[in-house]
Amino acid sequence: MKKQLFRSTTNRMLSGVCGGIGEYLDIDPTLIRLVWAIFTCVTVGAGLAAYIIAAIIIPADNNIR
Repeated sequence: MKKQLFRSTTNRMLSGVCGGIGEYLDIDPTLIRLVWAIFTCVTVGAGLAAYIIAAIIIPADNNIR
């Protein structure tokens, strides 16, 4: 079965983007959140824009699988 990237509906803080990426990559979502926060601070907000875009583009996991 092909792996697909979804926003997590169970492991979420805001919209589930980091939780979904963590589930997709089999990595703890807390590490994804930490890296994303550092990226946002270092790039002066580009991470925030990327998060918003990802939240719009990545579909939610509605347990369709």
